[in-house]
Amino acid sequence: MCVVASTNSATFEELAMPLFDQLYNFAHWLAQDRDEAEDLVQETFAKALRGFSSFQQGTNFRAWMYRILRNTFLNSRTGRKAMMTVPLEHDEDGPVAVAVDTQTPEAILIDRSDQHLLQAALDELPVNFREILLLCEVEEMSYQEIAETLGVPIGTVMSRLSRARRALRGLVRGKLQGTQKG
Repeated sequence: MCVVASTNSATFEELAMPLFDQLYNFAHWLAQDRDEAEDLVQETFAKALRGFSSFQQGTNFRAWMYRILRNTFLNSRTGRKAMMTVPLEHDEDGPVAVAVDTQTPEAILIDRSDQHLLQAALDELPVNFREILLLCEVEEMSYQEIAETLGVPIGTVMSRLSRARRALRGLVRGKLQGTQKG
């Protein structure tokens, strides 16, 4: 029996450890707090290790880990608080910003400003929009992987992603218009 347990632990470690940084980044984006992100990842790994015997070999381990992390976040105090927000959607479409090709000091300053602007807009998004954008754009998950992670149909992934992108565009546009007026 001990041999089986150590084999499962080794297999779990081999599968889980390469995901550590990705899971931490996702947790940090969700919680928006470094300490809470560390706690979420630690709790995720503990839950996953305890439940590893129920993991079905041959299924998507990465999606399984992300789903545990997401559920852990949603059950946390921060997650429950974040889920109480109501998204405001904008129906406007169009380009958001113009890319700058040169690397002059002015261009670097503009790039940093754009990054701060985008980060601020992402922070304002409701959790369900922020998480789907991060899974798709940052973690580069397929729609199928996102559906498995969030436990929703693929059609819901596509529509939620569309609404999230539209909301992000609206927030960025509003911030850009606010900076141009000032």
